[in-house]
Amino acid sequence: MKHLIAVCAAVLFSTISYGQLQVSASSGLAIGSATMKLGERVNASSTENSYGSYGEGINFQIRGTYFFDDSFGADLSIGYLKGTDQDVSIVNLPSTEVNAIARARAFGASASVVYKFTNNIYGRFGALLKLGGKTEGVIYQKSVFSEAEAEAFGVPNGSYSETNYKEDFHGHFPLGFVGAFGYKYDLDSNFSLFAEVEYYGISLKRKDSEIAEFNTDVKLPDGTVAVSGLYTIDNLPEGINKTTTYVDELSNTNTDTSRELSQKVPYSSFGINFGITYKFARAIKE
Repeated sequence: MKHLIAVCAAVLFSTISYGQLQVSASSGLAIGSATMKLGERVNASSTENSYGSYGEGINFQIRGTYFFDDSFGADLSIGYLKGTDQDVSIVNLPSTEVNAIARARAFGASASVVYKFTNNIYGRFGALLKLGGKTEGVIYQKSVFSEAEAEAFGVPNGSYSETNYKEDFHGHFPLGFVGAFGYKYDLDSNFSLFAEVEYYGISLKRKDSEIAEFNTDVKLPDGTVAVSGLYTIDNLPEGINKTTTYVDELSNTNTDTSRELSQKVPYSSFGINFGITYKFARAIKE
């Protein structure tokens, strides 16, 4: 037992003696990976699938890395993703126009193992976790009234309703994979620049959603507002729920429209990051 304690103490002392801490900040651009169908684009002559990943966009990261020896280290990071707009429903028909997009606004964290192949080339891999945020849906819909509808509103033929609303989707906390290879260039003994390619492998199962903004106006053919705020967040039209809960199972006799079957949405991406690193002095000089 004494021998084991002595060995453990020696390993711990040597690790602390080497201990090298560094912090970095970076930003990068990612494209979707392992994309899935997100929606459709419809016009008078055809219907086209829309594929993508909510992981596509611009990210910002702050990272802390601790090296135990010349090669191995542990890395903790937090980041923010400003996702690119993804087409969910694009409709262009004579009496109906829809432009519905969704985009990620998400915070995440990762814990990784880092290995330096050389003094300049490194790799890291580990676990990825989404901490918070949302997938934000932004919807525009224009619907031209039928003759009967126009008569009911007392407006001329060619008048239409125009609806704008936002819906925030939230998910269960997922666990994914992150991996990267990079190259760093030392500016001096403390500062260095780096570039890396990074892969995120993660998907998110939806938990709930909530309408954050909603407004419907009635407009004349020339665009003049005839009725402002026909429907609002406090007066939603029939069939539109302010909140929706997503579940894994629904009864065949379910009539609650605020409950829907859940689905997984992709957040995987492949991108490139650029950043700067500051390296602290070692804990104990050799």
